[in-house]
Amino acid sequence: LSLSKLRVLIMSYNRLQYLNISVFKFNTELEYLDLSHNELKVILCHPTVSLKHLDLSFNAFDALPICKEFGNMSQLQFLGLSGSRVQSSSVQLIAHLNISKVLLVLGDAYGEKEDPESLRHVSTETLHIVFPSKREFRFLLDVSVSTTIGLELSNIKCVLEDQGCSYFLRALSKLGKNLKLSNLTLNNVETTWNSFINILQIVWHTPVKYFSISNVKLQGQLAFRMFNYSDTSLKALSIHQVVTDVFSFPQSYIYSIFANMNIQNFTMSGTHMVHMLCPSQVSPFLHVDFTDNLLTDMVFKDCRNLVRLKTLSLQKNQLKNLENIILTSAKMTSLQKLDISQNSLRYSDGGIPCAWTQSLLVLNLSSNMLTGSVFRCLPPKVKVLDLHNNRIMSIPKDVTHLQALQELNVASNSLTDLPGCGAFSSLSVLVIDHNSVSHPSEDFFQSCQNIRSLTAGNNPFQCTCELRDFVKNIGWVAREVVEGWPDSYRCDYPESSRGTALRDFHMSPLSCDTVLLTVTIGATMLVLAVTGAFLCLYFDLPWYVRMLCQWTQTRHRARHIPLEELQRNLQFHAFVSYSGHDSAWVKNELLPNLEKDDIQICLHERNFVPGKSIVENIINFIEKSYKSIFVLSPHFIQSEWCHYELYFAHHNLFHEGSDNLILILLAPIPQYSIPTNYHKLKTLMSRRTYLEWPTEKNKHGLFWANLRASINVKLVNQAEGTCYTQQ
Repeated sequence: LSLSKLRVLIMSYNRLQYLNISVFKFNTELEYLDLSHNELKVILCHPTVSLKHLDLSFNAFDALPICKEFGNMSQLQFLGLSGSRVQSSSVQLIAHLNISKVLLVLGDAYGEKEDPESLRHVSTETLHIVFPSKREFRFLLDVSVSTTIGLELSNIKCVLEDQGCSYFLRALSKLGKNLKLSNLTLNNVETTWNSFINILQIVWHTPVKYFSISNVKLQGQLAFRMFNYSDTSLKALSIHQVVTDVFSFPQSYIYSIFANMNIQNFTMSGTHMVHMLCPSQVSPFLHVDFTDNLLTDMVFKDCRNLVRLKTLSLQKNQLKNLENIILTSAKMTSLQKLDISQNSLRYSDGGIPCAWTQSLLVLNLSSNMLTGSVFRCLPPKVKVLDLHNNRIMSIPKDVTHLQALQELNVASNSLTDLPGCGAFSSLSVLVIDHNSVSHPSEDFFQSCQNIRSLTAGNNPFQCTCELRDFVKNIGWVAREVVEGWPDSYRCDYPESSRGTALRDFHMSPLSCDTVLLTVTIGATMLVLAVTGAFLCLYFDLPWYVRMLCQWTQTRHRARHIPLEELQRNLQFHAFVSYSGHDSAWVKNELLPNLEKDDIQICLHERNFVPGKSIVENIINFIEKSYKSIFVLSPHFIQSEWCHYELYFAHHNLFHEGSDNLILILLAPIPQYSIPTNYHKLKTLMSRRTYLEWPTEKNKHGLFWANLRASINVKLVNQAEGTCYTQQ
């Protein structure tokens, strides 16, 4: 009751034994009911829904399980029944229904209480009867149902010339009464060679157009007889999976029967056939399928009577030499489709003329042992070419120009690049997955303008700079063109990117463009060089380098001065540095006010040692002085020697670790007027306290008191005289 919307119920392959149709009274929308392959023995009828599909086959019913209520199923399209007794009274209950297909599975007790004419009441387009396989074969039913278009019989055993076999052959003869019968199928047939040929001959003269025999076991000998090919409606004969004990007769006889059949379509697969003769005259064969046999390159060799043949399949045989197949096809002037896949074909390119038939449009060479040399000999007008699963490592440049080729499948080979379309100007479908393509050509889409489908996934793509343009080009085409994108397109190298989808792979243009990278590096180096040169000039770096060298040399020479000389104490209270323009203030103001208190001042005129360089004298006397006084004025910053003395004094500050600098601002100095190479002076003036010379005389006393306090220290050895420098 809770499944009121149920439409399909499948309960096959269970252990159901009893069925009461009334259980479906609430399932008014049920259309498909499959109860096959159970153990049903009893069915209780009940007015039920109008099913479209009812399968009660392969159960344990004795009589056919047909209820009178089945007669109300006007929409019934498939009816599967099973039972050991087939009676007209049961079949008549559904005689008025036009059922598309009826499946009748006969029980093991079939043949004891049968009404041979009972099936004549069935109105169906397709009738399939499965005979019991566990007992002696009996064929009692008249299967020439007037409404049947397709008839299928399974489990036929006609080994001995007994009553069952004879009746079966007579029943086949009666099929001529049914002019509607078009398709006849025999499954699981066990018979003799003679009966097998008899079956073919009988069906040959019936209205049957399409005859198929599958899973055949043949035994015994074949008596020679003429096969009557006249007066037939047959268009197609299919023989699948034939097993025979031993051929005790010339095989050419049976081959000649098949080769000279006057039908359009002939299929013989899975028969272990080792050869096939050429028809004795021009054959009406249009489509021939010899899949899964043991045919060799000699099949149809030098055969000129297959000029009407359009389709030939030699798949899964023992073909080895492609040159022989090429010569054979040359005589099939109407051949359009050839399938020679799953063989062991090789092509040696040994100088044999490339003589494919000009009519060939579809060629399947997959699953062979072909290399790239096969591209030098292909049908000139081929449109569809399948070469997947071969040994192709590259496509030669001197290939056959296939201007008509539209579809090319080279999957599962060892190709390392996508083929261009120079020789395949009409190519629209390319399948090249599962190869060794690591760096596909970036100009593929430019070369192949007509591509409508590309399958190139599952290749070991190396995600490097060379792949950027290809990925970018894929992004430009429609998603429908690239099959499997993006899931099947992933990086295989480098290890850090393995498994990354190509869609998510990115590299910067700078790291991939050598020219751009070179220009960028060059421009950067140039900018750095220009910047460095500017900074050197701005901060007067050459001057500092030169001064550092001189300082180092002086320190080096100082190491060679005797120890007792180095141990001498300071000789001066102050070393004075000033511009020559300010010498009047130094001699008239500075010296009188300091030296009256016995403060030793070093001036260069009195104390510099003759013969030594100026730089060496400056360094020596700065080191011998307790303090270094710098008289700052606009004239000071114009003197290079003053700059030297300031540099050495500042350097000595950091070298000795003492506070030995005293700045006296004699006159204001604007910051903009200080040269760029005086950046130390700028630093000192911004970070250190300096003494500013007051213009008011009443403030001079305090100025001198502060100055004397900053330099008044007792010298151990008083120097004779005063040292001062004038620049």
